[in-house]
Order: sequence, then structure tokens, then C-alpha cells
Amino acid sequence: MILFPAIDLKDGQCVRLKLGDMEQATVYNTDPGAQAKAFEDQGFEWLHVVDLNGAFAGTSVNGAAVDAILKATKNPVQLGGGIRSLEHIENWLERGLSRVILGTVAVRDPALVIEACRRFPGKIAVGIDAKGGKVAVEGWAEASELGVIELAKKFEGAGVSAIIYTDIDRDGILTGINWDSTLSLADAVSIPVIASGGLASMEDIRRMLEPDAAKLEGAITGRALYDGRIDPVEALALIRAARA
Repeated sequence: MILFPAIDLKDGQCVRLKLGDMEQATVYNTDPGAQAKAFEDQGFEWLHVVDLNGAFAGTSVNGAAVDAILKATKNPVQLGGGIRSLEHIENWLERGLSRVILGTVAVRDPALVIEACRRFPGKIAVGIDAKGGKVAVEGWAEASELGVIELAKKFEGAGVSAIIYTDIDRDGILTGINWDSTLSLADAVSIPVIASGGLASMEDIRRMLEPDAAKLEGAITGRALYDGRIDPVEALALIRAARA
């Protein structure tokens, strides 16, 4: 089980949004590299980064900030937001990313995701962001008619390293992870699932370590970590104890 601290990038700064709304952004750090190093120093083993501007623009926007993060931390980094072509994927992997997250393009062009998995084995994750049970795209600005499990099943056997599943209705508002839908997805596919959206407290950390959640690869924490609702030392100690 991995706890992924999140750095969401807007205009080169570390922010958290409420319900995916770019107008409801709270700035937590103006130095993304320093934030990445702080998470490493706290004992986190991975880093989850999202280029929010890129997700809306359809191309990477916060490249300089991501490069600063890669330079500042030795931890593996996964990045999503605006990565929509094989050339983009290759470029980011060459710059030092450990994993690229494909979201909108997974809906628009599933064949590209499958080809990316073939070309870059172990380096491709799929981001599935859902609102009301339906997959949202273009930085959550547009709803599709695709169901979450329907989309996930398109990538069974393709070599996707993880599915990052976000319940948009809970993101950034500290109401707790949607365990029912997250675990239903994990039950439906063999691809490891990472829970995202709504992680609110140490209670969520303990819930994530219950036997029925053992199938998850982990969970992403954002606002609760920045606001001090989750104690990184305590959370990581609980996870280490569960592993042992």
C-alpha cells in the first residue's frame, strides 16, 4: 500500500482545487521543487503530480515546475494532465518521470494507450475521473457517456500499470474516499487501482488498510495533508506496520 502525496500545479504553483474548479484554487506553496523535497523528507516514497493548466489546455503547460520537481526529489514521480500523444509520453519519460497518467486520451483514443503500454512497459497509468458515475474528460470540464468500469475494462491485459480513480464529487472537500465505487472498480479489473478524491483524515488511512482494500495499490492525499488533517509520520508508520 502506497500513500501518494499530491502536487497539483496551476500557474507554476502548488494548489488544491475544490471539486475540480480552477476558480476555487488554494495556493499551498509557490515552490513546487521545495514541496517535492519536503514530501521526500517526510518519508513518502512516491509523488503524484497533476498539470491542471495542461489538463484544460490539452498540452503540458507547467513543464518548468515539473522539471524542478524531478530535480528536487529522488522519489519516483507520476504525472497527469494534458499528455495526449506518444511523443509527449516519450518526452516526459526521457525527462525523468517514472509513470505517465493518461486520462482524456484514454477515452478519446484507447488504442493510443494500448500502444503506449506496448512501447513503454510499466510506465503508463490510466486516470479515470468520474462524476455521477460517468467518466469526465478535458480537465473534468466535459462529461462522457462512458461508465467507469466500462472504460477500465478496455485496458485489461494491455499492460497498464495502474488506474488512478478519482471521484470528482468528493475531490478537495474532505468528505472521505468513495470506498464503494473504488472497491467495486478494483473488484472488476485486474489492473491495480489507486484511490483519489476526498481522502480526509487518519480514519481514511486506517480504512485503506482494512483487508477488503488490500487489493488497492494505494491512495492519493492532497488537501488533508496540506491542512494537517493527516499526520505524515503517523500515516506512514501505520502503512509500514500493515506491510510488515
